[in-house]
Amino acid sequence: MCRAETTKTDASSPMEENNSLVYGLDFQARALASQQAESNDVRFFVATQSLKPNNHLHVVDLNEDSSALQSRIFTHPYGEIWRLTASAHDPRLLASCYSLLKGTQVVMETALLTLPESLEPKDADLEFLTFQNVETLPTSGYGAEIRTTEFHPTDANQLACVVDGKIVLFNRAEAATRVVAEINAKNVPKFTTGRWSHFHQGNHFIALHDCSIRSYDVRDPNHVVWTIEEAHSQMVRDLDCNPNKQCHIVTGGDDGVMKVWDFRNTKEHVFARSDHHHWIWSVRFNTYHDQLILSSGSDGKVLLTCAGSVSSEAPEVITDDAVEQVVGSEPREHLADGLLQTFDQHEDSVYGVEWSTADPWMFASLSYDGRMIISKVPKQYKYQILL
Repeated sequence: MCRAETTKTDASSPMEENNSLVYGLDFQARALASQQAESNDVRFFVATQSLKPNNHLHVVDLNEDSSALQSRIFTHPYGEIWRLTASAHDPRLLASCYSLLKGTQVVMETALLTLPESLEPKDADLEFLTFQNVETLPTSGYGAEIRTTEFHPTDANQLACVVDGKIVLFNRAEAATRVVAEINAKNVPKFTTGRWSHFHQGNHFIALHDCSIRSYDVRDPNHVVWTIEEAHSQMVRDLDCNPNKQCHIVTGGDDGVMKVWDFRNTKEHVFARSDHHHWIWSVRFNTYHDQLILSSGSDGKVLLTCAGSVSSEAPEVITDDAVEQVVGSEPREHLADGLLQTFDQHEDSVYGVEWSTADPWMFASLSYDGRMIISKVPKQYKYQILL
């Protein structure tokens, strides 16, 4: 059902610099998530997108001492999986967005998947594991295309689901998850995706529409907090919030440009790079060192970019007094802004890239041909940041 390989000749030795570990699926895939809660282990979730009714979710763990990948495979008979998200509060909880055939019609649904407490199979003869619980969310009355289901960053009971031109808010405080509010965007037929804002006590949800970005206050469904019109010259595909710097987000779009915005001033981006040669599908800030940004695209590449000048670790402006204090000492060398590294081991469109929350120097990328690659930030950049 899967194939694991490594680019090293000795698979038992520790994962060396500039080497990657490859985990292959037998089916096409575009859904990738990293473990968010209780992040002691390097763990990634990857799910298949097969038209046949035999899709699976793979839980892949990395043993950093031996560089061995261990996987547990769960059957996902509900349909082909378009997106996965992991809860920041419960390490066993995931959200799956999938499409399935009902009669002659293809429909989309989203469900909350709960992993069992133990990932060890009770029956050694069983090839696939089963979820402890699957809860399908009631979205059928809100639209046809489900783009994502997002867990709130601080409230374990809040969820948001992007359906067509709506943001449907759910609450899990009771026995069954129920709809508590609906944001119906005016003059927006369909959103591309959306994410909870890490700012303003988590009361804002940022959604992408065509070339624009809109932030909504979930306490007032009619209130658009801010808008960036024509943020990209073509469709905006993905966004991420800087976890360490207020009001900063990163976006990527079909124009192949990655942009960092300070949404307190929506007229102009504060940082941009156009190193991709095709659509950008995924952008992610490093959780700990937010000057590091990952992006992946249809050009089959994963790019590691430094945006240090607009990060929370940006060099301070040196005053005359500060100069006097450091006379005779070596000035710290900061990473220069720009493209640091191109990872080009994929042979197909790279739909997802995710940092590990357990190891800030490690990340995974997933291409449509079912190839997940776990890579590391090169040592020279790591040491420039740390030393």
